Amino acid sequence: MKITQFLLLCILGATLLSAVNCNNANGPDNCCFKLYPGRIQANFIKSYQLTDDRCPKSAVIFITKKSRSVCVDASASWTQRIMKRLDQSSF
Repeated sequence: MKITQFLLLCILGATLLSAVNCNNANGPDNCCFKLYPGRIQANFIKSYQLTDDRCPKSAVIFITKKSRSVCVDASASWTQRIMKRLDQSSF
């Protein structure tokens, strides 16, 4: 009986330890899994962030003047133009 209780305690401990390790993962914080399909007018955009290199899709997160986050394709020409305009206006 004692061996069974000991084995159950070991299994429980291993389960709890693996759950704690999963919560402390060092993955990217901001990834985009769906991209906005249309264009966004430049005057609606306040700032932008690039997604982490470890994310599955290369994207840009535009922050609107209403503080909403919108994921867009980083390679689109209109995205590049807005990013360039924001970079120039910040100086």
